[in-house]
Amino acid sequence: MGTDLHTPLGRNRKTGRKRPGFLRLGRIAASLCLFAIGGFSLYTAFRGDGLERTKPPAAEQAAKPSDTTQPSTTTANRAPDGMPRAEPRSGANVEQMVTGDGSVVTKFSPRPRDGSGPVLVDAMQVGQDPRMAAQPNETLLEDTPFGRLPIVGPDGRRPMDQYARPSSGARGVRIAIVVSGLGLSQTGTQRAIAELPEEITLAFAASGNSLQRWMQEARRGGHEILLQVPLEPFDYPANDPGPETLLTTKPVARNIENLHKAMGEITNYTGIMNYLGGRFLSDSNAMEPVMRDIGKRGLLFLDDGTSAQSKTAVVAKGTEMPYAFADLQLDGQLDINAVLKKLDELERIARKNGQAIGVASAFDESVDAIAKWSEEAAMRGIEIVGVAALSNDPRNP
Repeated sequence: MGTDLHTPLGRNRKTGRKRPGFLRLGRIAASLCLFAIGGFSLYTAFRGDGLERTKPPAAEQAAKPSDTTQPSTTTANRAPDGMPRAEPRSGANVEQMVTGDGSVVTKFSPRPRDGSGPVLVDAMQVGQDPRMAAQPNETLLEDTPFGRLPIVGPDGRRPMDQYARPSSGARGVRIAIVVSGLGLSQTGTQRAIAELPEEITLAFAASGNSLQRWMQEARRGGHEILLQVPLEPFDYPANDPGPETLLTTKPVARNIENLHKAMGEITNYTGIMNYLGGRFLSDSNAMEPVMRDIGKRGLLFLDDGTSAQSKTAVVAKGTEMPYAFADLQLDGQLDINAVLKKLDELERIARKNGQAIGVASAFDESVDAIAKWSEEAAMRGIEIVGVAALSNDPRNP
């Protein structure tokens, strides 16, 4: 039997009986939904706390290039292999909207760069791409009469973060070992860089030779580095660290000038370490302006722990800058076995406190002992980290 195409609406075409009222109810429900959606849209459009555009945070605004300016691809902004470098958001438009309940919705859309080919995006906030480790981040430098000095970048990134050696972040026993005095002996410096594991932090004396070359070699080898600045010892001038030593008797401006001269010797360091300096470190009035300058440049300060009268902790807390103390001098006795015993003592300190910092000079005996001990440390559950990972940092209390 065929189907009656003229059966009245609401009746079953086969039986002729009236259908249930589900169809009519469905239509009514659909109309109500459309009415509700339309009403909500009008409500959202006219109320003050609907979707609103919001400006990105100041740090993001500084990091985001303008619509009319494309990233520079000059030699200074290129990786060692010649590929242009770019910030993470240089290829994106970022737009934020605030919903009625206060939630922020971020919209990312692609934007063109300069169209000259691929770029190397530097997206690391802590640590540096190994391919670029020997080259400074240009946004973290300023030109001065004393050379190129470290500064905090426009996006808030600090040299301490950029040049730090990344750590695992795992909870466990962590040890930092700093080998200092690099640059004073060419053969000793070359041997330390070649023999020491990359986890060891290297400190370069500002009065050393060929520092830029050695810095680049150390950075290519994976090392975190520090800069040693000469400070006045108790027995000065009988024990004279050099002609541009920071002295308690000098005006503040002169000490800052000598600090900047030292800072301009190399780049890519996470912080400053004292070279001698017992008397200077014990004078908070002399230390305060120097530490304030170091801190505002996004650097840490490492006290080698040799001065019992040091005011480093008090001054550093007062200026809200990152700092660290060495727990142990490892090579007071220049003998491989003696240094190994000190390293075992450092391990005991770390197991008790969770972490420890040891310092040594770049003597052959020290280098050999540290290299030997470091090979076995991982098997005992010890992570050797850069000194920046163990600093007291106000940003990460």
